[in-house]
This record gives sequence, C-alpha cells and structure tokens, in this order.
Amino acid sequence: MRLRRLLAIAKKELIQIYRDPFSLALAFLLPVVLMFIFGYAITFDVNNIKMAVYDEDRSPQSRQLIRSFTSSGYFNIVGYAEKLSGIDRYINEGRATVAVVISSDFSKNLKTGKLTTPSIEVIVDGSDSNTATIAIGYISTITGSLFGLTHGSPVRKIDLRLRVWYNPELKSRNSIIPGLIAVIMIIISALLTSLTVAREWERGTMEQLISTPIRKSELIAGKVLPYFLIGFIDMLITVGVSVLVFDVPLKGSVFLIMSLSGVFLFAGLSLGIFISIATKSQVMANQIAMVQTFLPSYLLSGFMYAITNMPPAIQVVTYLVPARYFIEILKGIFLKGNTLRLLFVQVILLFIYGMFVFIAANRKFKKLIT
Repeated sequence: MRLRRLLAIAKKELIQIYRDPFSLALAFLLPVVLMFIFGYAITFDVNNIKMAVYDEDRSPQSRQLIRSFTSSGYFNIVGYAEKLSGIDRYINEGRATVAVVISSDFSKNLKTGKLTTPSIEVIVDGSDSNTATIAIGYISTITGSLFGLTHGSPVRKIDLRLRVWYNPELKSRNSIIPGLIAVIMIIISALLTSLTVAREWERGTMEQLISTPIRKSELIAGKVLPYFLIGFIDMLITVGVSVLVFDVPLKGSVFLIMSLSGVFLFAGLSLGIFISIATKSQVMANQIAMVQTFLPSYLLSGFMYAITNMPPAIQVVTYLVPARYFIEILKGIFLKGNTLRLLFVQVILLFIYGMFVFIAANRKFKKLIT
C-alpha cells in the first residue's frame, strides 16, 4: 500500500464531498439535529404525575402527606374526591394516573404506632406500566422519608442510608446522552461511506479507477480516510453539545474519548463501505445502512433496554452490534471516569469487529471486479 496513491483517492473524495451539499449536510448538520431531537425527546424521568386524593382523615398529618407529594415535583394533584367512589371516575376517565386514599384512622395510627391495618391506599393506573412502577417508587420513598413507612410498615429499626454513585441525581439524561452519541455516530459513519463506492459505480467512474495502478485496499482506505476525519469532527461536536447544552458530567478524559472513538469510527465506516461495495446502488446502500445501523443500535446495544433483561438468544446477537461496546466505553468515561485499563475488553472487541468488516469489504470488492 503506497501512501501517495491513498492520499490521491482521499483528496478526490474530499473534493466530491465539498461539491455535494447533501454530503456536507449529512456530515455536519445531521449529527447536531439528531442530538437535539433525541436528547430532548428521550427521557426516563417521570414528572407531574396526575394524582387524585381522597382524604378521609383531614388531619394535619394527612395534609402534611399531601403537601409532601406536591412539593416533591413528581406529582400534580388534579382533584380531591368527596367520596371513595369518586376515585374510580378520576382513574377511569384518565384524569388521574395515581389516586391516594387516606383512611380516617391515619393520624391516630401514626401517633400510637399501630399500623397493622392499611392507613394509606394507593391506586395506580397500570395501563402504562413504566409510569406506574416509577410512581409507586416515588410514593414509597416520600412516605418512607416523611413518616418512616414503607408500604404501611414501620421501618424505624433500620437506619437505611442510600448512596448513588456516578449519577447521584438519577437523571436519565446523564445515561442516555452518552449512548445517544454512539447511536448517532454509527448511523452517520455508515451512511456517509455507504454512498462512496456505489456513487462511483453509478457514475461509471469506477472502471477508470480500476484501470489505474491503484490497489483495491488503497482505494477502500482512501475512500474511508476523509470520512474518518469528518467523524472526529462530529465526535467533538456531539461531545461538546452533551457537556455544554445537556450538562452531562464528563469525569473522564476527552483525549481518551477521541482516541477510542477512532476504533469505533473505523468499525462504522468499514460497515458502510462494505454495504456500498455489496449493493452498487446509492439508494439501496442508503436504505440498508439505515436499517443495519439504527434498529440494532437503538434496540440491541443496551441504549434503550438492558441487555441482561433480553432472552439469551438475543443477548448473543448483541455481540454483533458495535454500538454496544462504544456505549459502554462512553458511559464509563463520561460518568465513571474510567481509564483504558477498565475499557480494554470493549476496545479489543470493537477493533476485531472493525477489522473483520474491513477485510470482508476488501474481499467483496476483489470478487466484484474479477
């Protein structure tokens, strides 16, 4: 492989990118747009849960409990029922997601410590299981911290102190944004290179390139190199947006992020070039690249759903998704400040994936022109 011929192909590709407004927009504008859309749209935080209350006790203690719900910021009381049957209407008509029933002996039981019978009843609309589960957790935490209760049982004998590491505020955005960077970058890198070789075939210029002394590996590497540099710029942009706009803490090294992103970009760009070689059509390559990167990275990388909760067969498939490894790398650097020693396994697996796809692209290209 001669550097002079490789750089000549890279220069040709850079000129092509500069003359193509679509490629420029795809390279620099799309990552920012996706960061803002997904960054603000995707969240696991649940606030302003609609709550209805039936306070049969009407005591200072019951009013204190109700104030604790509203002051937490998690609940928004939409109404007070005059009768117990009124709670059903709030839930059935969708005006409330949660209903709290405070019995008439609530304050009495608190004073005497006799909480053998339910003093607080919580009714939750389970049609949205995620919101229901989170709401139950919020209510349990509020009542426990206020009165030392957990689901109506005294827990005063236990001095429970919780400490949350790496994301003490439990903001879902802090864990979502690093994963979002990996998903966006695998999409962008694959989309960019998926058009390169296919464009040459459609325009009839591939035959001219093949007739030159340039080698197949030099041609592929020259096609990838400009997008490799663009990928680094996109990484700097997305990391900057994450820290400056979304206020995600960056406890690790920016230099380490950029260094390891080179391995990830190599894998993503190699996947795109393989798709471009295999399809020889820009439209087909674009569609396959989107399906091949977005869906697996979104669903099977651990970005949205925990891999440990997936069926064993699906967990095996996740090892073929490069975003899985880069998400672990980014979360480790952003939230934990991990070093290369702790991320070594993910880096090696990502490099093996990239080498495998690059070699496959090279062999596929040889087969097409023989």
